[in-house]
Amino acid sequence: MTDSPELRIVVAARPENVAVVRRAITGVGEVVGLEEGSIGDLQTIVTEAAMNVVVHAYENGDGPLEVTASRTGEWLEVVVRDEGSGFRPRPAEPDRGDLRLGLPLIAALSDGFEIRGGPGQGTEVRARKLVVPAENGTGADAESTPSSPGDAALLSFDGDAPAAPVVSRVIGMLASRADLSIDRLADTQLLGDAVSATPPREFSGGRIDIEIVDRQGCLEIRVGPLVSGAAERLLEEMDLPGPLQGSLRALASEIKVEPAAEGGERLVIEVEDKR
Repeated sequence: MTDSPELRIVVAARPENVAVVRRAITGVGEVVGLEEGSIGDLQTIVTEAAMNVVVHAYENGDGPLEVTASRTGEWLEVVVRDEGSGFRPRPAEPDRGDLRLGLPLIAALSDGFEIRGGPGQGTEVRARKLVVPAENGTGADAESTPSSPGDAALLSFDGDAPAAPVVSRVIGMLASRADLSIDRLADTQLLGDAVSATPPREFSGGRIDIEIVDRQGCLEIRVGPLVSGAAERLLEEMDLPGPLQGSLRALASEIKVEPAAEGGERLVIEVEDKR
């Protein structure tokens, strides 16, 4: 296992995005084989550190909240970063929406912990958890940054990393935020699984790039930039063989192929809930 990032996600430092980060990290924990209790600890660590960024890091407007997770040997390391005034110890505040316990809680739940940076320099909180490999557990090499923080998440996966678990978690969180019905959520996750299986060679940058955009009553999955012709090949892979017939394309409200600003093409799949 390399020490390169398995997951990197950057979102605007807003309260509603803490849940998105938490879901993505949960998916990584499951993929690398963390035990259930350790996944719970990891969720708490990320939630508390991320909420401190939301509350304390930026005095004027939004700034980035960045979370990375990487596995090296038996360790999974999670880093929460900001570019503002950063993480500051504080007393409990009853009207706060986070866990209110801060650094002591993160330190208690971690198998290794450190904090770096300071006022005006940005701050990063590093926490490590010992991985107890589950049967057939594997690591996921993934990177995620949003093209429009707070409105979208761009997930980017290396090589043969199992993208589907992380994509599914993020789709589930954003579908809830978009107020999609259970049926349309299921449709979106099927489509997400399909595009997650696209091989890296079909992407212009050699990585699996999937952007998920949430709007009220609608989710949009943007795949690419792809090499020329890859969008049509991906759609053909959605056709169901044999007696099943049909195609997963029918689950989408709209599918289109458009030029990508970076070159190549982009497949755009929209799932709308018309309740």
